[in-house]
Amino acid sequence: MIKVCCPKHLGDLEEKGNHLVCTFGCEYPLVNNIIRFVKKDNYASSFGLQWKIFCKTQLDSYTGLPISRIRLNRLLGGDGPEILKGKKVLEVGCGAGRFSEVILESGAELHAVDLSEAVEANYRNCCNYPNYHVYQANLLELPFSPGQFDIVICIGVVQHTPDPEKTISSLCSQVRPGGMLVLDHYSQAYSLTYSRRALRAILIRLPSDIAYRISKVIATSLWPFHRLLWKIRNLPVLGKLRFVFLQLSPVVDYHDSYLALGPKLLREWAILDTHDTLTDVYKHLRSAEDIADHLQRCGMVGIQTAYAGNGVEARAWKPSVSTGIGKEDFSEERS
Repeated sequence: MIKVCCPKHLGDLEEKGNHLVCTFGCEYPLVNNIIRFVKKDNYASSFGLQWKIFCKTQLDSYTGLPISRIRLNRLLGGDGPEILKGKKVLEVGCGAGRFSEVILESGAELHAVDLSEAVEANYRNCCNYPNYHVYQANLLELPFSPGQFDIVICIGVVQHTPDPEKTISSLCSQVRPGGMLVLDHYSQAYSLTYSRRALRAILIRLPSDIAYRISKVIATSLWPFHRLLWKIRNLPVLGKLRFVFLQLSPVVDYHDSYLALGPKLLREWAILDTHDTLTDVYKHLRSAEDIADHLQRCGMVGIQTAYAGNGVEARAWKPSVSTGIGKEDFSEERS
């Protein structure tokens, strides 16, 4: 059983009414069936608003496509989400649950964490699964005793935190000896066009709800041009306009990546990820070498990195206490 503790003092918690209380007097309220270890407003507020609005948009169960399953499978090294069966999994930055539902369908015991109110969307999407637990907490002060989880998963998150290296260190501390960490991070190749940089500089200074409305107006206004230019992409001369337009438009366009979503969902994903890329308070870039070097400094072994997905994808193992090896021990358990 995973031990939940006070994130500040790492001491035991006991129930008192609708709160969890530690021996030093810290109180954490239960709100809408979720224990809140952080205050409502924080740097991830825009993400919380985003995932409450788009609570199902990127779920495979909603799109009918295995987009999240395929991405998670690649991050796990191609062994498929089945590797998660029976494992104690910590998902940090769970959002609305696009990966949470895949993890749960694979038979894992999931402990999902997010800094933002996205946990409410996650709860609505996943609360009917067995072995599901969700918390609103800061990933630098997680409410767990260190070294308890077989697998720690952090997708689409590290680059949005104040200090990616501290974030990775915190994630490593949660992996049990012999366990595995999976994460990704934006690389230097991330598309930071002039229009996105200029708009983001403005929007991150505005209240979350206003920034969302502006980003939605931008995306919906420009989307007809994205559709039109996709349709004429193969025409002589005119087809070349699309390449130029995509360099100028701040709208995130998935026609080339996920055409199977269809027109309605392509537009929905465009609004969602345009808001995502224009309103994140922190946007760090790292190379595969940067990630690998820090994982090594954290004492991880069997480190694997690749340029894929949103930038850099990485896997690493914590050395086993008995053998000093992580990956091989984990593979034996899996077989």
